[in-house]
Amino acid sequence: MEVVSRAVVYDASTHAPQPRIAYFTSLCQLRSGDILCGYQVGPTKHGSENTVAVSRSRDGGATWSGVDCQFETTVDGVPGSLAAAEMVEVEPGRLLCFTTWFDRSDPNRPLYNPETEGILRSKQLVAVSTDSGATWGDWREVPTPGLTGCATTGPALRFPDGLIAFAFESFKEFDDPEPARHAAWVIATQDGGETFGEPLLVGRDPRQAIYYWDQRLCRLSGAGEAAALFWTHDRSEQRDLRVHFTTLKLTASNIEVAEIRETNIPGQIASPAQLSDGRLLGFVVDRNRPGSMTLWQSADGGQSWPAEQKLLVHTQEERGAVTQGLENIDFDQYWEDMSKWTFGHPAIEVLPDDRALLAWYAGSPGCMSIHACIVQM
Repeated sequence: MEVVSRAVVYDASTHAPQPRIAYFTSLCQLRSGDILCGYQVGPTKHGSENTVAVSRSRDGGATWSGVDCQFETTVDGVPGSLAAAEMVEVEPGRLLCFTTWFDRSDPNRPLYNPETEGILRSKQLVAVSTDSGATWGDWREVPTPGLTGCATTGPALRFPDGLIAFAFESFKEFDDPEPARHAAWVIATQDGGETFGEPLLVGRDPRQAIYYWDQRLCRLSGAGEAAALFWTHDRSEQRDLRVHFTTLKLTASNIEVAEIRETNIPGQIASPAQLSDGRLLGFVVDRNRPGSMTLWQSADGGQSWPAEQKLLVHTQEERGAVTQGLENIDFDQYWEDMSKWTFGHPAIEVLPDDRALLAWYAGSPGCMSIHACIVQM
């Protein structure tokens, strides 16, 4: 594996005075050959004014330009912010974009409440484009009955039979006094996003000691089959575990999940993809010092990820005023650090010739851009 080219998707330094902060990266390859990159933008990380934006590449990820589209942040008369732009092509030219909307009726409320450990009231939304992402329709709510504190966590998948799966997680809301309960879910639609099934459970620790954060899914070769990687945090031991992995088989109304198990990959958010020869890739952010973005591979279906075969894609000394290390993590302070980190959020897309397109954000506390590179496998 080697990096053969690099590009800047969104150069925040050219957008003075705002939006200077771009992060929460996503990729979507269209059947036309165009590639879309979604990201959250705003004057600050997790800010009350934040929205999402899209850039497009027409040359396989070599160069990028912004898409002149505006996404509404007020929902049912309530001002809010948007936290993701996970796009999937339903059929040629017709796309869905999934996002999380947070209630910003009180703009002074932070995303996370350290007293209750809850997050702002949220809704999962979907919009439709019929012109390959040039324009987008109104948001519609994706129902998550019985679940609160929900947030989009990664790519939406489309399977050959038309099934689409949208990944998210649940936690608890800002003012909820009850103990937090975390879980990873998917919701599926069989009719192109017109209707959605019930939430299907991917991962939840019954003891609520381990959180399977930020699940990222990729489609496998079998019907309805997918692989997942997780940023896995152990609250009882106050530390991040190594990245966890599982596989699942999905229909619109049912899910079968294999045992979620620990890999040898250190780090937090990890995005998987599968090459045509069956190899699995994992693009991973690791906040050890120095921080890194690394591409891993597995030739045995995720059973092993040889460290000697990994590719270092990006290194960065964390420039944010973070307080937490690798051990004895204070949970409330860890949430504060999430608003200060200046790089991460990996995304991956396999190009037709089995090259890998990678995207992430990186920069300084006052200016974070979206970066991309192409890896020859």
